[in-house]
Amino acid sequence: MREKILVVDDDEKITSMLRRGLAFEGYRVLSARNGQEGLALAGQEHPDLIILDIMMPVLDGWEVCRRLREADLRMPVLMLTAKDEVSDRVRGLDTGADDYLVKPFALEELLARVRALLRRHKDAGTDSAEPSKHRLHYEDLTLDLDSREAFRGERAMELTAKEFDLLHLFMSNPRRVLSRDVLMDKIWGIDYSGESNVLEVYVAMLRQKLEEGGEPRIIQTVRGAGYVLKGERA
Repeated sequence: MREKILVVDDDEKITSMLRRGLAFEGYRVLSARNGQEGLALAGQEHPDLIILDIMMPVLDGWEVCRRLREADLRMPVLMLTAKDEVSDRVRGLDTGADDYLVKPFALEELLARVRALLRRHKDAGTDSAEPSKHRLHYEDLTLDLDSREAFRGERAMELTAKEFDLLHLFMSNPRRVLSRDVLMDKIWGIDYSGESNVLEVYVAMLRQKLEEGGEPRIIQTVRGAGYVLKGERA
């Protein structure tokens, strides 16, 4: 079955270009002209991926993404926007977006990111279906792969889809140093061509959530090598 992609953008020229380009690649394409319409279509059609503009009437892309995640709709979201400030990119990622592409963009780059997001989402779904790995534990961390919930001790943490996938990878490889290349390949895919510091941004956001209750750092930086999940008792 062909993957179904929902384009939510009030710019008719961009929407038309995306519809043609995605359809040519074999995807089924739905479109919405504003955030409210896009949110409704996402709930009705359950697309495999959403391309979401930020600056839209009725509901902006940040609010749409936040509501999608609140409704436990976990399809990948690629944010498409003219905003290029780091704070805007972080805000988009923190609301649950999986990737971020700044206008103007090349269609080839967008298609590469779409392929990477769809592949990662499919792989994550396959991994979480393993019956012997419903929950992962490391020290005071618990990751529930069925409900996609994360806990540090008794404290629940609200993680974005990518933060969850990143923590899942760390918890599947405790005390093992994971290089930047391995982390980028496993979480964003080998053909990712977006922001060069996306991994550092996500590690910083994940650490903030892991440590916001005053807990000690558990994701350590290994200078020149990568990152490792290693607590004080390791």
